[in-house]
Amino acid sequence: MSAGLSELIQSSGPRYRTATEYVEATLREAILSGAIAPGTPLRQEELAASFKVSRMPIREALRQLEAQALVDFEPHRGAVVVQITLLDAMDNYAIRAALEPQALRLSIPNLTEEDFEIAEDLLAEIDQEQDPGRMGELNRRFHMTLYAQAGLPRLIALTEQHLASADRHLRFHLAAVGGDMGQDEHREILAACRVRDEATAIDALARHHRRASEAMKAYFAARSSGTP
Repeated sequence: MSAGLSELIQSSGPRYRTATEYVEATLREAILSGAIAPGTPLRQEELAASFKVSRMPIREALRQLEAQALVDFEPHRGAVVVQITLLDAMDNYAIRAALEPQALRLSIPNLTEEDFEIAEDLLAEIDQEQDPGRMGELNRRFHMTLYAQAGLPRLIALTEQHLASADRHLRFHLAAVGGDMGQDEHREILAACRVRDEATAIDALARHHRRASEAMKAYFAARSSGTP
C-alpha cells in the first residue's frame, strides 16, 4: 500500500456513513490525486486489511470506481487503477471535433419532431441522474439522436464508436471535477436543431467540446503541479 493512501485512510473514516462510502471516497481521492499510480493492482485482501473492513465493502467500492472509469477489472489481475492520460483524452476530443460537426450538419435537415422529443427526454434524465456510468450512456444517446439522421452509415458508425470511447474520459472527468455535463450547451444545440439553425448548432457543439477538453487539461495540469 502506498504511503499516500495510508495517510488518506488515517485522515478519513468518520465522515462517511458506510464502510463502502469510506473506501470508495478514499480510493477515489488517492487515484485522482496520483497517490496511487496508474496500473497499480488493487487487491481486495490487502485493501480490507488496510481499511480494517471486510471484503464486501471493498468489492462494492471497486465496482463503483469501475463505473467512474477509475478502475478496470483485468483477467488474472483483478482491479487495476486506470491509465487515462491527457494525450488519450485530447486525441479523442480532436477526433470527435472533426466527426461530430459533420454528422450534425448532415443530420439537422432530416431530424423529426420525434427525434427532438427523444433528445429532450434524455436531457431531463441527465438532469436527474447521479451515476457516472448512466450519465455517460445518456450523454451518448443524446448526441447520437441528433446525429443519426445524417444518412451516411459509416460516418454515423465511426462517430458512435468514438463517442463510446469518450465515455471513459467523460466518467473520469465527472469523477475528477464533478457532475457538469454541459447541459446548457446541450439545450442550445437542441434548440438550434429544432429551428434548423445549422451555424448556431455547430458553434454550440464546438464550445461543448472545447469546454470539456479545457477542463480535462486543467485537471491534469493541477494534478501534475500537486494543486488540490
